[in-house]
Amino acid sequence: MGSGSAQHRNHINLFREALGQSPDLIIREMKISNTVPAAILYMDGLVDVQSLHDFVIKPLMSVKFKDLNVVLPSKQNLLELLVEEVLGAGEMEISGNSEELIKHLLSGNAILLLEEKRDCIRIKVAGLEERNVTEPLTQSVVRGPMEAFTENSQTNIALIRRKIKDPNLWLESSSIGNVTQTKVSILYISSIASDKVLNEVRARLKKINIDGILESGYIEEFIQDKTYTPFPTVYNSERPDTIAAGLLEGRVAIVVDGTPFVLLVPGLFIHFFQSSEDYAQRSDISSLIRLMRYLAFCIALFAPSLYIAITTFHQEMLPTSLLINLASQREGVPFPAFIEALLMEVTYEILREAGVRMPRTVGQAVSIVGTLVIGQAAVQAGIISAVMVIIVSITAISSYVMPSGSMSISVRMLRFIFMGLAASFGIFGILIGIFGLIFHLCNLSSFGIPYMSPLAPFIAQDQKDTLFRLPWPRLLTRPLLVNKKNIKRQKQVK
Repeated sequence: MGSGSAQHRNHINLFREALGQSPDLIIREMKISNTVPAAILYMDGLVDVQSLHDFVIKPLMSVKFKDLNVVLPSKQNLLELLVEEVLGAGEMEISGNSEELIKHLLSGNAILLLEEKRDCIRIKVAGLEERNVTEPLTQSVVRGPMEAFTENSQTNIALIRRKIKDPNLWLESSSIGNVTQTKVSILYISSIASDKVLNEVRARLKKINIDGILESGYIEEFIQDKTYTPFPTVYNSERPDTIAAGLLEGRVAIVVDGTPFVLLVPGLFIHFFQSSEDYAQRSDISSLIRLMRYLAFCIALFAPSLYIAITTFHQEMLPTSLLINLASQREGVPFPAFIEALLMEVTYEILREAGVRMPRTVGQAVSIVGTLVIGQAAVQAGIISAVMVIIVSITAISSYVMPSGSMSISVRMLRFIFMGLAASFGIFGILIGIFGLIFHLCNLSSFGIPYMSPLAPFIAQDQKDTLFRLPWPRLLTRPLLVNKKNIKRQKQVK
């Protein structure tokens, strides 16, 4: 008994030393049936203490082997007996791998050690406090589901499964991050998803070798096709209905534990202009709103550069009365149009970023008041013209029309490039920038799918849900380039 107790103590000390004698490692020692020494190890704050007491500690303290109609079992069979007839937890596993057990311990599992036994029982009793399911903060809609993902990947997967009740919705999980051991899961509908895209997702995730994954943005940068592009090629959303709709089209979802933003691949250009609300409204309303988004994209990208080009090089394009009015406004402005626009754009970007970082109670008020006060004061001081305030304002408002924040950020970056081209070469410079932008977009891909499809290459069958959205009875097929395994979405009603 003495040597067994020493071995038992050494086994416990192995976990203590692996965790650096951390005080939040709780060790509860006991004797099963007043005979077999045992110990339960768990991390304080990571387990549901009530469940641990009700389903693990209480059954172990009260069990009598005679009540199970067995004598004291051998050491080989005791673990199986406890799992099958004594413990009441939902998920348990017998393992002798110390490294794996420590990972499970840090993930909210309890470990049951027995004397003279190298194998242990891993018991899942995780109970970490988490945020409840609330409304989306960044992708709000007028009509549609009002629920968003949380930081718990299990909750997020459950939200998706609640919308897609199909046994073909398969899940694959792995741990990424040598230090953080972050749980990363991929979801796909096996009867719909492209095997080529799915295999590419698996291969790219497997290549990731980094110390820590703290947000899905880490994964996004590792798996995107091209790093040096302002355009996002991996879609992200905090809305379960958006991810479910993507899965039904044949895309693959990537759920990262610890973040409410789920990734969806492949992410194409048109995907960033579509909103879940488009499919909850009537098709004519949705088509009009979608066209307005594309118009807002052009305004946010080209409005300042067109103003600079016309007022600097192409004044003859303006009506005489408007030209005289603009000239009178700019009479006291000491800067050229490009510097004027650059000052206003940079000032607005600073105010917008400050509004995001400030405390929520004062951030919005400071950003709005700061913009109005600075704009009005700058006009009265003669630093900028009044029309420039209008141009910057409509540009800023248009950038918020796009449903995806990733695409909005891309427009904000490219806007400065077009402003420089307009200041240097006028409209000719803008045209050069547009041609270069089109070539760049057509050269991009997302997991082997052309980024601009179904516009380039042009696929007539997929135009039913691109610039316009046809009524649901006409949306018979899924996107062809994304899905080739199961094309039919619904049967045609005659």
